[in-house]
Amino acid sequence: MKNKVYDDFYEGCRARAIALALEEDRYTGDITTIATIDPLQDGSAVIRAKEDGILCGAGVAMQVFAACDPALSVVLHCCDGELLHCGELILEVSGKLAPLLIGERTVLNFMQRMSGIATRTRAYVDKVSHTGTKILDTRKTAPGLRYFDKEAVRIGGGQNHRFGLFDMILIKDNHIDASGGIAKAIQRAQLYREEQKLEVKIETEVRSMDELREALACLPDIILLDNFTPELMKEAVLYVKSSGSSPLLEASGNIGMHNVLDVAETGVDFISIGELTHSVKALDLSMTIALV
Repeated sequence: MKNKVYDDFYEGCRARAIALALEEDRYTGDITTIATIDPLQDGSAVIRAKEDGILCGAGVAMQVFAACDPALSVVLHCCDGELLHCGELILEVSGKLAPLLIGERTVLNFMQRMSGIATRTRAYVDKVSHTGTKILDTRKTAPGLRYFDKEAVRIGGGQNHRFGLFDMILIKDNHIDASGGIAKAIQRAQLYREEQKLEVKIETEVRSMDELREALACLPDIILLDNFTPELMKEAVLYVKSSGSSPLLEASGNIGMHNVLDVAETGVDFISIGELTHSVKALDLSMTIALV
């Protein structure tokens, strides 16, 4: 989950990804724009929604246009997190037409992906809104786009799980098996955290009630119930509550819109859903220009 210690790192990820996206698109130059557009030609463009959804990426769009030409003027008509309706005006941009066209696809790629993630996240959040369960993302993001994918989850009303391998100790099945068991893995993690003076949570995955009981005795901060049925989750929640320990409980594994409510109603604290970012349906947006 986002930590102020890493703010500079996160912002660096954002800036580098925007620069790389523009570089991979134009490389030595936008030869179509160079060939057809007078570099002194002024113009403007609008971006509109072509379907309903949650807007995300307006701030990124402003950064992309600024990277193309700092003199471009962007006026936002909608803010990130707002519900869009088909045909609604999102933003206007004006200035030299050539840099405006160079940035068009990069802007739309970011905004459409981020808005798609935010829209899907909001659907999950709304589905479980009457429970106390929070919707989390995962690390199943597009390489190089994790900052944007996770920002979109937050805009959609979800919460971020760890950003990467560095900001939480998450002991998964392979760690457990390679360590010789769940207790050994947790104890080693706790010792490492103490030795390194790390201010991070320790979470462990469990695959059965036996592993849950073994993990609970080691007092991790969070226990992840992996591929438990809703019935088994209810049993796990009751067992943890009756134990006198207070780790948070996360559910994960084969959870989708078809069963997320059943899972939330078991009483778990979090549900992590890979689909939010690994199977994105982009929100349809379009940009059209006008000459000055």
